Amino acid sequence: MEETRIENTIRKLRFLNGEMTQAQLAEKVGVTRQTINAIEAAKYSPSLELAFKIADTFDKPLEVVFQYKK
Repeated sequence: MEETRIENTIRKLRFLNGEMTQAQLAEKVGVTRQTINAIEAAKYSPSLELAFKIADTFDKPLEVVFQYKK
């Protein structure tokens, strides 16, 4: 079975949005800073609902924030 990976641009988007911290993003979307850290590091894939909340926070389409790679 092929390994898949969800990559993201959250760190870049945080920087481009006033150097938002992981904690600030976490508060906006209702999770812990550790969850945001794990998502950024591609160690955890967010739920679809959380992925949409993160994309909405940056006013970006989901596919700009998250990319599915085989």
